[in-house]
Amino acid sequence: MKSTIVSFLLLATISCSSKSKNDSDTTTPTTPTTQQKDSLTYWVTDPSNNLLFLKRTVAQQTTDNSKGTITIDPSTTYQTIDGFGFSLTGGSAQHIAGMSTASRQAFLNEMFDSTNGIGVSYLRISIGASDLDATPFSYDDLPSGVTSDNSLQYFSISKDQQTLIPILKQILQINPNIKIMGSPWSPPIWMKDNNNSIGGSLKTDCYDVYARYFVKYIQAMKSEGINIDAITIQNEPLNPANNPSLSMTAAQQLAFVKTALGPTFQSNNIQTKIVLYDHNADHPEYPTTVLSDADAAKYIDGSAFHLYGGSIDAISTVHDQYPQKNLYFTEQWVQANTSISDNLSWHIENIIIGSMRNWCRNALEWNISSNTTLTPHTSGGCTECLGAVTINGDNLNRNAAYYIIAQASKLVRPGSVRIATNTVTNLPNVAFKRNDGKIILIVLNKSAQSSVFNITLNGKTFATTINPGSVQSIIL
Repeated sequence: MKSTIVSFLLLATISCSSKSKNDSDTTTPTTPTTQQKDSLTYWVTDPSNNLLFLKRTVAQQTTDNSKGTITIDPSTTYQTIDGFGFSLTGGSAQHIAGMSTASRQAFLNEMFDSTNGIGVSYLRISIGASDLDATPFSYDDLPSGVTSDNSLQYFSISKDQQTLIPILKQILQINPNIKIMGSPWSPPIWMKDNNNSIGGSLKTDCYDVYARYFVKYIQAMKSEGINIDAITIQNEPLNPANNPSLSMTAAQQLAFVKTALGPTFQSNNIQTKIVLYDHNADHPEYPTTVLSDADAAKYIDGSAFHLYGGSIDAISTVHDQYPQKNLYFTEQWVQANTSISDNLSWHIENIIIGSMRNWCRNALEWNISSNTTLTPHTSGGCTECLGAVTINGDNLNRNAAYYIIAQASKLVRPGSVRIATNTVTNLPNVAFKRNDGKIILIVLNKSAQSSVFNITLNGKTFATTINPGSVQSIIL
């Protein structure tokens, strides 16, 4: 869908839906006081009225005790936020690199500058190929006749140096503090028991060399000026049908971390975080199985989730059992041939609001760009993955994921802390306190009618209207 050019000026707020068991969950409206602001500023995406991430300043309305009230409690705090963003795949990097110099710089400024752009603050990249590369590859593919490489003498990140790394360096010039997570879709095939990019398992006698492969990757990226903040051990370990992919059970992941990856990181003084699982919320027992082993858990920062199966609330069960470990939301796709209105409400409720209310430190959509033919992809890879933007030469169409992430990334800056809000019927919401003291409230209207609602914060009450199917990111 061709979108309206985005207006970039200030910060705003949005709302969330799902709640964790540890959130405030009262639905009784708090009686408003008579103290009011003269106006309220927010950023809004309202597809029905063709308002696509636009700034609005509106006059205050009269508060109404019969309407729902969202009560914000800054004294009750939850997790610190690392950021919001996308995956930058090999294919995405190709699309961006193919733009003219001026258009590419303008696009990257729009995406990664928080003052004049949407302020994307977190990226996920693949370690080796993902299924949105043209062909599968690893950083240790062997020449004909060679069957193993225990010394990793053939290790090279040269394929990433062609487009991915140059694009990352341009991004880092705009936002030097952006966090980057790396995720492998498959080890080198000679480390696998089926010698194939699709499926198979990691050979147990390759645990040590694969751990050293991660270390060499992190060090190689560091030599390029790129810090890998975290790695997940395997993208979608319960999906061995993708290309590339790897089957890795919880028991196998536990053994790999405990006997190889954790000790190897420690002995090489690698500070990059180790993150478990990286798959759907329908199997929270996967990460808890690994975390139940103290000798493995001591190396682990946390667990990552997608939402192609299960409920977003299931993520909180991991927090409830292991509250000292972090949680991340690392992937959700938008399907081609769908509109912004088809996707906005569900993604805002679940991926933005839901992940935050269930203790995640980040929320990422898949992926940052596509082209008009939805290529490249591997044979067997995703053929319908729509990027946040569609790049056609120097022309951009901004798609659903762009606006979904923008509603959080511009306003909820890294270091913000989630604070308590109550749940209100048809108005899922989440709030944050930024380092500058500003409060950001994200609100979604799930109902079929416009809704007037009250906001109570620090003894003051504000009232505003939100259209059906729209999201507001409000600055307080």
